[in-house]
Amino acid sequence: MKKKRVTLKDLANELGVSISTVSRALKDHPDIDKNLTKRIQALAQKWNYIPNPLAMGLLRQQTRVIGVIVPDLVTYFFSSIISGIEDELQQSGYYIVISSSKESMEKEIECVNNLLNLRIDGLIVCLAQNSNNREHFRKVMEHHVPLVFFDRVCLEKEVSTVVVDNVSMAKDITTHFHANGARTLAHITGPKHLNIVKERAEGFLKGLEEVGIPYDEKYLVHTDLSTESAEKAITGLLRLPQRPDAILGVNDTVIFATMKAIKTFGLKIPDDVLLAGFSDEFHATVVEPNLTSVAHPTHEIGRNAAKLILEQIEEEKPIQKKIVLNTSLHIRASSQQKSTITP
Repeated sequence: MKKKRVTLKDLANELGVSISTVSRALKDHPDIDKNLTKRIQALAQKWNYIPNPLAMGLLRQQTRVIGVIVPDLVTYFFSSIISGIEDELQQSGYYIVISSSKESMEKEIECVNNLLNLRIDGLIVCLAQNSNNREHFRKVMEHHVPLVFFDRVCLEKEVSTVVVDNVSMAKDITTHFHANGARTLAHITGPKHLNIVKERAEGFLKGLEEVGIPYDEKYLVHTDLSTESAEKAITGLLRLPQRPDAILGVNDTVIFATMKAIKTFGLKIPDDVLLAGFSDEFHATVVEPNLTSVAHPTHEIGRNAAKLILEQIEEEKPIQKKIVLNTSLHIRASSQQKSTITP
C-alpha cells in the first residue's frame, strides 16, 4: 500500500495549531514563538514532511509552473527549444509542464484548457499546423495568464513573440540555387495561414525577383506538412513538362520526403535537382547527400521565450515584444553542383 504523504494539515492537527502557523514556522518566520517553531520543525523532520510546491503556490496565488505547448516532442528542433526554456526558467525557480498538440488544433485547445486548470503562471506556445482559429488563446489572455509564442506565432493578438528572419534566409537560399546553376525553382510550403509559410514564400519570391526569374504559381505548392502531402507535391512537380531543378522545402521534414520521391523517379541529387530545407534537423547530416538547411538558434529561442514570460510575470501585465534572432545557412552537398562541392 502506498504510504500517505504528510501534509501541513497533518502537522497542524498533531500540534493543535493552524496550517498557516505551521507553514510560517517551517520558514522560520519571526512572528512564531521560537519554542513552537522548534517543535513544528522537529515533527516535520520526524514525519519526513516534504513541501508540496503546487499547494504552497496556490496559497500565494502563484504555482511557479509555466506551460509549454509544442506541435511534437520528437524533433530536435522542439526538444532543443524546450531545453532552452527550462534552463532559463529554472534559474528563477520556475518549472515547466510540457504538452504536445500533435499538430492538431483540437488537441491544442485541450492542452490549453488542461494547463489553465493547473493554474499555470504563464504559457509558451508554438502553433499546430492547422491552428487557424485562435479563440482558445483569447481565453488565456482573459485569465490574465502571460502568453508568448515562438516560431509559428499568433500575429493577430497583442502578445510577445520570438521568431527568426525567415524572409531573408529563404531569399538567400533561392539566390544560392541560382548561383549553382538552377533556373526552374520550386518551393514546397505549408498551410497558408502560418506566419513561417508566408514569410518563407515571400523570401522565395524575392529571391526569384533578384535573379530575374519570373514567378510561376505552379512551382509554389502548399501542403499540410505531412510526409504524404509532401510526396504528393513533389510527384506533381516532377511530372510537369519542365520539372524544377531546385526545390526549397518549408522545413526539413518536407524535404526528407521529397528526397525519397525524387529517387523513385530515377533522378539524382544534386545532379538533377538541388534541395534545401529549414530547421537543420539531425538527419540533415545523415541523409545522402547531406542536406543544405537553415539552422535556427533553438536554445536561444527557448531562453528568449522564457525571458519574455518572466518579464510579464514581474511586470504583472501583458507585454507586446517581438524578438527576431539570426539564423545560419549550412550549405551542404544537396544544393551544390559537383564542381563546387569541396571534398
